[in-house]
Amino acid sequence: MLRLTWVQPEDLVGHELRQAALDGREASAVAARWHAAGGPPAPLAAGASARPVSRYLRLLANDLLDELAELPSSLADDEPSDLAAIQALCPEWPFSPGAPAAWDGPVFEARLEAAWLGRAAGCLLGKPVEKLPLDAIRALARAAGNWPLAGWFTARGVPAELLAEHPWNRRSAATSLAENIDGMPEDDDLNYPLLALLVLRRHGRRFTTADVARVWLDELPAGRTFTAERIAYRNLLCGLEPPLTARHRNPFREWIGALIRADAHGWTNPGDPGAAAAQAHRDAALTHTANGVYAAMFTAAVIAAAAGGERDVHACLRAGLTVVPPRSRLVRAVRDAVRLAREHADFDTVVDLLHAAHGATHHWVHAVPNTALLAAALTHADGDFTASICRAVSGGWDTDSVGATAGSVAGLLAGSPRALPERWTAPLKNRLATSVGDFDGTGFDTLARLTHLEASRP
Repeated sequence: MLRLTWVQPEDLVGHELRQAALDGREASAVAARWHAAGGPPAPLAAGASARPVSRYLRLLANDLLDELAELPSSLADDEPSDLAAIQALCPEWPFSPGAPAAWDGPVFEARLEAAWLGRAAGCLLGKPVEKLPLDAIRALARAAGNWPLAGWFTARGVPAELLAEHPWNRRSAATSLAENIDGMPEDDDLNYPLLALLVLRRHGRRFTTADVARVWLDELPAGRTFTAERIAYRNLLCGLEPPLTARHRNPFREWIGALIRADAHGWTNPGDPGAAAAQAHRDAALTHTANGVYAAMFTAAVIAAAAGGERDVHACLRAGLTVVPPRSRLVRAVRDAVRLAREHADFDTVVDLLHAAHGATHHWVHAVPNTALLAAALTHADGDFTASICRAVSGGWDTDSVGATAGSVAGLLAGSPRALPERWTAPLKNRLATSVGDFDGTGFDTLARLTHLEASRP
């Protein structure tokens, strides 16, 4: 039986109840009705429950999703989704410095190529262990003599019983273990920067959220979307328009999807974190609200600072915090993660403390813990490329997505492809696979040139 992931109403209610607990909505009465009717909890890791439910439960799920959406949030004043309201809460918002700087072509283009390569390498490193629990990631790497993590995951030398107990991500092992890598395989963490490039090429940097939706419908196969993006895609096909596409029956609206779409907005606004964050907001508003949007804005601002030539990762992270409401859950989590990374020399200790703080309350794809992990990894690595991507992936949760963003930032800090260790870049073979547009097989050097063109447009 076909079980479509991430959209079945009966699978969404449990996620929405968890989201309500996070954003300050009193949902105990709704939860009681759902459980009394025999409604299942949210799937722990997969996008769909194992068994179909009755027609009655599916109808009830739709009703309860709508009822949950109407509950008031006690955090609404501190966590708005509208850009003007966000800016009003950010006393240090970095407004545009004025006329864009004249970026040196070859130097800036090399920086962008390093960012693309870094994003691909970090993503590929995390792909085989995506969805695995933290103890499994550590056990598999230790068995291969690769802990603390310092290279690609491999099945070589790992006992068969351990592989059976903790199987690799089934979709990724064939392309992302050290013995199998042959170029960069398709992944949504690379598809979305490509889509952002298409948006900018077709609509310019003043694009609207509706423009993003049009490009998605034209170029993004529905089967390549997940979580909030799949819900928004469904909402578009049902005739809903942004920003309602992000809110309607979408319990994933604070998950990581908008963050992984943010890089291109930072790359194309070098040295202008405020403009990068505003651009990322227009993209994120299609699918996300509140902290899901803030994660994208934070990331775009961090990347814009690094793309502009800032070599201090800590200064980049501070720039990211200026575009997020200071009393939001995301800011509190990021500040705490940075503090932990500064206090503990052992990164495993940092990770354990982050999981203790967020693991029981958040889904492994939620933006808040993953953004905190990103900030901790970048802080602890102090700008080093290998340390950045390995720490990001070794922290668990959404390993390929956090690894990708850490690689993008660290690649920019490195400054050129030649500054990246060859063991990370050579297996990519300057080739990316994708189902987006005409980009399949494109080289990262070409993508850097295309990105440079968009960064140079007024």
